[in-house]
Amino acid sequence: MKIEKLKTRLIRNRPMNTVTIRMPGDVISDLKRIAPLLGFSGYQPLIRAYVGQSLRKDLERLDSDSMSDLVSSLRRRGVSQDVIEDALAETMHK
Repeated sequence: MKIEKLKTRLIRNRPMNTVTIRMPGDVISDLKRIAPLLGFSGYQPLIRAYVGQSLRKDLERLDSDSMSDLVSSLRRRGVSQDVIEDALAETMHK
């Protein structure tokens, strides 16, 4: 991840947006149960941590110059966007 982006992400009081997401009740119950055990003040900060960890992992993988170069090369060679997206999704699930 680029240094400037990383510095921005480390600012604790960044502006927040409200997001509504539907999740199964049992998942919310589990999140509420384990959040304090992991040192979180509630289940929402735990969800933010989970999303942030996964997002950083994916951004690191996708932001690499070699990945961008490869995708550009595949596009120039006529590989469809659907095939490229499927391949990226497959590699991200490993």
